[in-house]
Amino acid sequence: MQQRESVDSTAVIPQEAFDWYDEYAHGLIDRREFLNRLAGLAVLGLSVPLITAALSPNYAQAEQVSFNDPDILAIYQTFPSPDGHGEGRGYLVQPAKLEASAPVVLVVHENRGLNPYIKDVARRVAKAGFIAFAPDALYPLGGYPGNDDQGRAMQKNLDRAKIEADFIAAASFLKSHEQSNGKLGAVGFCFGGYVVNMLAAKMPEQLDAGVPFYGTPAAEQLRANVKGPLQLHFASLDKRVNATWPDYEAQLKANAADFQAHIYEGVNHGFHNDSTGRYAEAEAELAWQRTIAFFQEKLG
Repeated sequence: MQQRESVDSTAVIPQEAFDWYDEYAHGLIDRREFLNRLAGLAVLGLSVPLITAALSPNYAQAEQVSFNDPDILAIYQTFPSPDGHGEGRGYLVQPAKLEASAPVVLVVHENRGLNPYIKDVARRVAKAGFIAFAPDALYPLGGYPGNDDQGRAMQKNLDRAKIEADFIAAASFLKSHEQSNGKLGAVGFCFGGYVVNMLAAKMPEQLDAGVPFYGTPAAEQLRANVKGPLQLHFASLDKRVNATWPDYEAQLKANAADFQAHIYEGVNHGFHNDSTGRYAEAEAELAWQRTIAFFQEKLG
C-alpha cells in the first residue's frame, strides 16, 4: 500500500542547495565542491554562510524531550558483539514508571554516529511507552565526536560489515532485555533506514515491526527474505533514495510482505530531522504519529 500527501510549506533555500547537501552528506562530492556550488547561488542574494547555517544541524533546536524528563530514565549500556567490533554501546531509555514488561524499539542513527537528534528520538520513543535503545556505531572509535562532519568521516572509515553486525547484535540484545515483552521494533533514518531494511532481511523472524525513514533496501540477494511488517517513509524530493524504491516495492509485493509506504510531497531527505533546514514540521509530525501508532499496533 502506498499513499501520497502534500502539506503546504514555504521554501527559502533553492532546491539545488538541498540536493547538493545530500550529495555532500553521503560522500558523493567533497566539502570544497559543495561550497563552490553554493557560491554560485550568490546571484540570488544568498550567502554561503547563510545557506550552510540553515542546512547544518543546530541541535539546540532538536530537543523535544529533555534528558531529565521525569517520565523517562536514560543510561548508557554496553552489549556484546562478537561478529562486529567485539562490544557495542548505546543509549538506553525506558519509561520511568515501567512496572512490567514493555515492547522494545531499536533507534538507528544516520551516517554520522549517535548525535543529539537521534538521542532525542530515543527519548520520544520511551515517552510513548517503549523501551528504546540507540547504539552508536562510532563506539569503537570513542563514540560520536560532537561534530557531524567528523562523525561522518569516522563512520566512513569503519568496516561496514562490522557495523551491520553490531546493529544485529544490538537488536538481539534489546529483544532479550530483562524487561522486554519479546516484541522488537526498529526505526532508523537515512543510513539507519537502510539498517532497518537490512534487519528485516537478515532477521525477519526476530524483527516484529520496522520503520525505515528514507532508507535504501538491503542487498538485492537478501530482499526475498523480507516479510515485514514494515512502514516506510519517503520524501518526494529525495531522488537518490527514491530511485531504489520501485525495485524494492516490487520485491516486497512478490514476497507478499506486510508493508505500507508513505511518500510526503515537497519535502527533502532528512525531513524528520528538526535540527536542520530540511525539517518539515507538518510532515515530520504526521510521519511520527504513524510510526508510534504502527509500533503500538504491531508490538502490543
